[in-house]
Amino acid sequence: MAVQALQSSGVGLRRILAHFPEDLSLAFAYGSAVYRQAGPNAHQENPMLDLVFTVDDPVAWHTKNLKKNWSHYSFLKLLGPRIISSVQNNYGAGVYFNPLIMCDGKLIKYGVISTGTLIDDLLNWNNLYIAGRLQKPVKIVSMNENAVLRSALDKNLKSAVTTACLMLPESFSEQDLFIEIAGLSYSGDFRMVIGEEKAKVLNIVKPNVAHFRALYGNILQEDPQVVYKTQQGRLEIDKSPEGQFTQLMTLPRTLQQHINHIMDPPGRNRDVEETLLQVAQDPDCADVVRLGVSSIVRPSSIRQSTKGLFTAGVKKSVIYSSRKLNKMWRGWLRKTP
Repeated sequence: MAVQALQSSGVGLRRILAHFPEDLSLAFAYGSAVYRQAGPNAHQENPMLDLVFTVDDPVAWHTKNLKKNWSHYSFLKLLGPRIISSVQNNYGAGVYFNPLIMCDGKLIKYGVISTGTLIDDLLNWNNLYIAGRLQKPVKIVSMNENAVLRSALDKNLKSAVTTACLMLPESFSEQDLFIEIAGLSYSGDFRMVIGEEKAKVLNIVKPNVAHFRALYGNILQEDPQVVYKTQQGRLEIDKSPEGQFTQLMTLPRTLQQHINHIMDPPGRNRDVEETLLQVAQDPDCADVVRLGVSSIVRPSSIRQSTKGLFTAGVKKSVIYSSRKLNKMWRGWLRKTP
């Protein structure tokens, strides 16, 4: 019932937000505490609530937050807000997490990211870390009138559709599409092998197809490359070399560069457009795109998790990792006859 209350009213989320400095361009909640998941998380009592705060000025925000919530930070608080902001911006995926915080009677984890870093990730997929979370249904708690951020959020969703379609056959179901989209930010993530349960993507999508449909329905209907049969819940995509080239040319810049690096033999130094034209005609186009996504996510997830040892502190990192491993273990036990 607590999860339903959070979802239906948002009052619980706004109460939590009141404990933090107000200067947020975007605040959203995600994960199993907000949207029900299948698998071992389905019956989890009081799951940890995951939040992300987007701020225009990280130094100013951390300065205020240190005054309000000194105990949330690891030993890095002793070095001051400038060092905390430097660690946030320059290491990992550009986000600073404080996990395992009791706030308003709820266990939470919150991440802080600068507005500029988030916009860059949404548009270009530099890390596909917070951008990846925003490709799945989230609960927006607060958002200001930043037109550039709103446009970038929309572009991120369109890029997710295009990328997923490139990895799917000519005809597929809504659920097939949403599984590909939800899996983008886990593709190559080492935590999917160590800690995160492998069926996580399916567990996210199956109970939330209606939420994915609400998020992507208009984009699919307006996409000239897609035939969206809403009544049957089926889609068709142009898989001709010309159609795939059009799709490849609209991919985020970092993904295009990674695809170019995968396909470009040493010494050739071809431009990206020439490589994408070749990929469009390749029967293994889907695999190449998948490899490109993985090559963004894998190093990003490793760097961010390593950074967690410093931002969370060793004790909290061990407790947090144990919770993740415990979820995977419970899932394995349920599958074992």
